[in-house]
Amino acid sequence: MILHSQIFGEGKPFVILHGFLGMSDNWKTLGKKFAEMGYQMHLLDQRNHGRSFRDTTFSYQVMSEDLLAYCDHHQLDSIVLLGHSMGGKTAMEFACDHPQRVDALVAADIAPKAYPKHHQDILKALNSLDFNQLQSRGQADKVLQEYIPELGVRLFLLKNLYWVEKGQLGLRINLPVLTSQVAEVGMALAPEKHYDGPSLFIRGGNSGYVTDLDILSIRQQFPAFQVETVHGAGHWLHAEQPAEFQVLVAKFIK
Repeated sequence: MILHSQIFGEGKPFVILHGFLGMSDNWKTLGKKFAEMGYQMHLLDQRNHGRSFRDTTFSYQVMSEDLLAYCDHHQLDSIVLLGHSMGGKTAMEFACDHPQRVDALVAADIAPKAYPKHHQDILKALNSLDFNQLQSRGQADKVLQEYIPELGVRLFLLKNLYWVEKGQLGLRINLPVLTSQVAEVGMALAPEKHYDGPSLFIRGGNSGYVTDLDILSIRQQFPAFQVETVHGAGHWLHAEQPAEFQVLVAKFIK
């Protein structure tokens, strides 16, 4: 099975991988900016997300294999690869496994280390949605409000809502599998893995995901690395400061 994607633009293939509970649509605006720079953009939905296939197996190893199958299917011999959060971990895994296929790696607000489970509240909120009762996006938002006060986070999650058929709402994510296997999202990159190609780690200044201490482990596994900080941005740095994020990526991949 091949991952669903949105493809546009012409030039060097540039693949973008979204984060946990996200989808390719999250990257459409920035993707168009990169396409204007002369890249053929491939915005992917990872397994159990968006319009891609559902599967009970969920790990960075299989998501790396999904990306390899995608590149083979579309005859992408070498790519620029960008991933945010969970997508950044998939990107690291792929770059280490298939270095000859990656010309440049960008990891957005994620380090190769292990992270503790921290999506429980969001998953609890999503699991509280009763699709036998919900008739609108507004009703779903009211349910989520009880668990998630931040409007931005709720809007991000509500992008997963769609009409399965007339009068029947559903979620594009495979919620049961993502809930039961959420620990996989925090797994570390195996310490023996490394990628010697050029890599850029961009972190949000207000995010705690990539600390100064983490730079030591990044240096060990990605020796040709750079680190940039987007000040005034949290974990969703590409959405909070898109212009600065684009400039940093553009400067690096050129």
